[in-house]
Parts: sequence; C-alpha cells; structure tokens
Amino acid sequence: MTFQPPRSDWMTDEHVMLEEMTTKWLPETWGPKIADWRKGAMMDRAAWNEAGEAGMLCASIPEEYGGAGGDFGHEAVLNMVPARLNMAFWTNNNSVHSAIVAHYILAYGTEEQKKRWLPKMATGEIVGALAMTEPSTGSDVQSIKTRAVKDGNVYRMTGSKTFISNGQHADIIVVACKTDPKERAKGVSLMVVETEGAEGFRRGRNLEKAGLHAADTSELFFDEVPVPPENLLGGQEGKGFYHLMNQLPQERLILAAGAVGAMEGAVALAIDYAKERETFGKTLLGHQTVAHRIAHAKTQTTVARSFFDECLREHMQGQLTNEKAAMAKYWLTDLQCEVIDSMLQVFGGYGYMMEYPIAEMWQDARVQRIYGGSNEIMKEIIARGL
Repeated sequence: MTFQPPRSDWMTDEHVMLEEMTTKWLPETWGPKIADWRKGAMMDRAAWNEAGEAGMLCASIPEEYGGAGGDFGHEAVLNMVPARLNMAFWTNNNSVHSAIVAHYILAYGTEEQKKRWLPKMATGEIVGALAMTEPSTGSDVQSIKTRAVKDGNVYRMTGSKTFISNGQHADIIVVACKTDPKERAKGVSLMVVETEGAEGFRRGRNLEKAGLHAADTSELFFDEVPVPPENLLGGQEGKGFYHLMNQLPQERLILAAGAVGAMEGAVALAIDYAKERETFGKTLLGHQTVAHRIAHAKTQTTVARSFFDECLREHMQGQLTNEKAAMAKYWLTDLQCEVIDSMLQVFGGYGYMMEYPIAEMWQDARVQRIYGGSNEIMKEIIARGL
C-alpha cells in the first residue's frame, strides 16, 4: 500500500519518527503471523513482550514509571498506524492496555500502585484489561451488579463481565464494581484484580466476533474473589464512577484515532487497486464514476483528519470537552464505516473476499460505533449541552 500520511501541526519530529518506525515494524514483525492469529481468534501472548521491547507500550506514561515519557500524540500515532495497516486488532488491544488501563492507574493510583504495575505494563510482562460491561448493563455503569464487599481484611468480589478486550491474556483487570450496592454512582469503585492464582476468578470463552478476529474478547467471572484493600484504585471507595467519566473523553478520542487511520488506509488501498485493475480498456481510475467515488472518500477522510487534529490539540491542552469528544467518537466512527464500505465497492467482488485487506477492514470497522459508548449515547451526551 502506497500512502504518505499527512503531517499534522501537533506532530513533532519525534511523532513522525514513531510513525515511520511503527509503519515498518508492524508488517515486518507481525505481518507473517496475523493470518494465524485471526484464525485462532487471538494474538500470541509473546507479541506483548515484543511490543514492549519495541517501545510501543505505555508511550505516554512517564519514564519514572517505566513508560516512554511521551504525550497523547504518541498514543494517537500508535493507534492510527495499525488501523491504517489493517491491524485494527492491535489498535484495540494496545489502546485498552496503554491508553486506558495504564492511565487509570497513573491518574488515580497510589504511588505504590503506580510503581507496582506500570513498569511491568510498559515491558509487556503484564497485560491490562478494563472490565465495565456486564451481560445486563451496557453503557449504564451506575447499574452494574458486580460487587466487592468487605470481609475482614479483604474484599470479596462476585459478578460477571462481558465483551472484555484482552480478557484472555490479562494479568491485571481494572474492575468496575459496587462497594456499596445500595448506592448508584456513589457506590461504584475500581478494583484491580491480579489474575494469577486468583481464587474464584475464571475466564469464560473467547467470544466469536464479526470482526477484530485477532483480538481476544472475553467473558469474565468472579466468585467471591478475594481482593486486598491495597488493590482498591486510589485507596478510596465510591470514586469509580467519577474516575470512569473523567477518562472517557480520552478513550473516545483513541477510538477516533483508529477511525481516521482506517479511513486513510482504505482510501490508499482503493487508489492502488484502481490504478492497477483494468476494465473496458482502461484502469478503474480512468472511469469517472470510480474516480469520483474515491475523490469523495479522500475528501471525507481529509476533513475527518482535520477535525481529529483539532480535538487532539485541545485534549493535549486539557481543553477537550466531553461533548466534543463524543462528537469525535460518533462522527468519525460513523464516517469510518461509510468510507470503508465505499472503498470496498471499488474492488467489486474481490472486495468481499477475505484475502483482500479491505474486507477485513470493513468487518473490523463495525464495532467502532458500539464500544466506548454507543454512538446513540454519544448523541445524547452532545444533546445535553445544547
């Protein structure tokens, strides 16, 4: 795929170098393995260690905690590039681990918790997951049923979670639970479950999904799992809902980054294919209907990148609002599905064949409109500020 990514005004030379390195490293190191990972519905556990050695984990975590000491721009690059290269499974896995779980610990963890978990997350020695969603509650976090009740010198956690990214590999799981079941938002706490040897903890099946086939997504079960008080994130009960709400704008911007990268990759694939494929004595690009279709998609993608860049600048300056983050998430992921579907059409019948990357990108795109808060919820957030 020939593609020259734009250099946004927030990008420093360091961001560009990271983009170039990642664009080269991912296909060379993981390219030959991805087909097997997709068939097995999970990437190899060793890949996390490889990513750690390459400096692709916890890029925006300070060096004192083992991270690379970068900013959110580094995380954005590390999410756009895999999506652009038809490796959206890694955009999903790494964003949960590095840009979400690690930042919960960084923002709300005690000093002991930061030093205990973050350095190992940066090397890939431990993999992180976030468990919010339950079988009976999607975006309604206040209504979760999983509870962690104090019992002597431990909490006893009971409940179940579903749709958990990194669930099969996770060594630590930040679990949203009720430490006061009588309360709604004020009863929610975040507790870190260390999975190795955890009595009463069980991983359910690796869920069979319509896309993101190399990304493990799991059911998790907790049956009176003992959790020590020192694993209560930040050491305070009842703060979990507010922690979740404060971090959601960054999570939604991460999803927007993946959407932009995927659109850029899809347009580049369509251009390459349209230049090579010949019908009726000329290339596809020589047919006005095809050329105009791609021209429209390229325009949409360019405008999308511009809006994303604006949101990213605001986020890096601490000025991105919940409403604007919701706009970015819903609009860019909706547009991602539209653009990739349009570019698949350029390939004709081949676009529907799984050996063509555009078909995998089309499959992977659909969930973007659902997780991280459905796009209907995003519109509701925006509407509240009208």
